[in-house]
Amino acid sequence: MCTRNILTMFRVLLPLLPMSKNSLLVKDGVSFLVPFCLVTLCFALWGFANDITNPMVKAFSKIFRMSVTEGALVQVAFYGGYFAMAYPAAIFIRKFSYKSGVLMGLGLYATGALLFFPAKMVGVYGCFLVAYFIMTCGLSFLETSCNPYILTMGSEETATRRLNMAQCFNPCGSIIGMYVAMNFIQARLNPLSSDERANLTDAEFNAIKDADLSVLISPYLAIGIVIAIIFVVIMLMNMPKNGDKNKEINFLPTLKRIFSLKYYREGVIAQFFYVGAQIMCWTFIIQYGTRIFMAEGMEEQAAEVLSQRFNIAAMLFFICSRFLATYLMKYFNPAKLLAIFAVLGMIFTAGVIFFQNRYGMYCLVAVSGCMSLMFPTIYGIALDGMGDDAKFGAAGLIMAILGGSVLPPLQARIIDMGTVFGSYPAVNASFILPFICFIVVCAYGYRMYKKN
Repeated sequence: MCTRNILTMFRVLLPLLPMSKNSLLVKDGVSFLVPFCLVTLCFALWGFANDITNPMVKAFSKIFRMSVTEGALVQVAFYGGYFAMAYPAAIFIRKFSYKSGVLMGLGLYATGALLFFPAKMVGVYGCFLVAYFIMTCGLSFLETSCNPYILTMGSEETATRRLNMAQCFNPCGSIIGMYVAMNFIQARLNPLSSDERANLTDAEFNAIKDADLSVLISPYLAIGIVIAIIFVVIMLMNMPKNGDKNKEINFLPTLKRIFSLKYYREGVIAQFFYVGAQIMCWTFIIQYGTRIFMAEGMEEQAAEVLSQRFNIAAMLFFICSRFLATYLMKYFNPAKLLAIFAVLGMIFTAGVIFFQNRYGMYCLVAVSGCMSLMFPTIYGIALDGMGDDAKFGAAGLIMAILGGSVLPPLQARIIDMGTVFGSYPAVNASFILPFICFIVVCAYGYRMYKKN
């Protein structure tokens, strides 16, 4: 019944996938619709993890009475797991199979999520960082497995469009993650502001911290159980062995071969800066909006909740824009679209920097629409024509997600300054970093378009 419902959803939402010889999901007369549905479900799962975590920077900062910079260590641990496990995941997948990589990823994902319970019992911030790290080691396995697997489920000519289609369901999970963060975590935390918590006695602070941590861990425990169930379903499902024939590792020669490709090297760099821009825009929209809405007279918690609603609006715009971009790729070169969307991203980011009212929030929402096609398009261009080397090529691109670990703490340091250049809000000025990132992405798209 579950599989039938998933298939029905895809047939309704994905009219671009008719089962014919020209279908995106037919290769050598073999249909990949069912494995496509199952693998695409994993895209939604890691979207959930990413976007329930972004608001936790603000939540942990309040719960543990920390600065924004210290709270941003959540992102360091989260995206550090992607970096640390990408090549081990590629080796594992080469030796076994895509399906084994997916199962390993789901197992680590569930383990990390369930570790939130002992972390809460200990009550130490570092234990939560360890749980995040283990969870994202699993996400690294999933992304290293699922992205290249999707590329193989049809002809090479439609690979980038097919990956964009699968990635359309990633923000669906993100929307759920944001909704859960807003309604089941942020709205239920103790309403005392950061300044008020600083004046509490140790006993009062510890009581509130314990209650807030109980609220925070509940969604993670729930998703851990759900992931365990999905693990069993995929383990019992018959999945194709596509791309699993070559078991030889040849790690260093393979790395030398793929990094000799200029379009791949530059793709890794572009992916690093794109992911950094995405995580900065989606993480610090809370701080940005909170400043604006408190200036309008709102209480801190109400301002945070309203900011999260804008974050959800940004994700909805992201989803709609990704479907639109996938459709446009039928008629336009993907690299050209990448460059155009990056230019639009720069324009709206400039609005985020210079507007000091709700117009800045509207621009920040619009930036999400510009980012919609970037990750899968960079991914598809960089892996074009790699064949079996795509397993290791994919790992390099997943390691580039380290940008989400390196760049947000730099932005947090700027935000912690309060003001810059006299009295200019530091949270506005901090968005110069995403602006620079979009310049790099635009340059990559333009260069690849000229190359083609």
